Amino acid sequence: MHVAIAADHGGFELKQQLVAMLRQEGHQVIDFGTHAPERTDYPDYALLVGRAIQQGQAERGILICGSGVGMSIAANKLRGIRAAVCHDTYSARQGVEHDDMNVLALGGRVIGTALAIEVVRAFLSAQFLNRDQYLARLQKVQHMEQELKE
Repeated sequence: MHVAIAADHGGFELKQQLVAMLRQEGHQVIDFGTHAPERTDYPDYALLVGRAIQQGQAERGILICGSGVGMSIAANKLRGIRAAVCHDTYSARQGVEHDDMNVLALGGRVIGTALAIEVVRAFLSAQFLNRDQYLARLQKVQHMEQELKE
């Protein structure tokens, strides 16, 4: 799978470890940075990952900041991006299966590496369940997005 990933300074260390794991497991990784631990601004990285998904360069995205919250908020401002902070495998999997989540946000200061790896695996292995109830809800979200962002 093509995965876009980025982090601000709060997620720098975790991103480094996740990039290595993703590549080792055969994913095509687009690493948008940050490439150093110095202070950066999370919206810049959320925009890069979001655009990669919008433009079809990546199927899924992973964003990491200190808590995951800022990245999630920024990413959700972009049309077609459905991002959520998940620090457990159930939410990461169900977010894809029920809500067609395409960006996972993690808190580098909240989650440990071993659990983050399992959460990422759950996120990437899940597929949207094309059941009527989930499709209807997704269409409502997409309608809201169209109405509010035009």
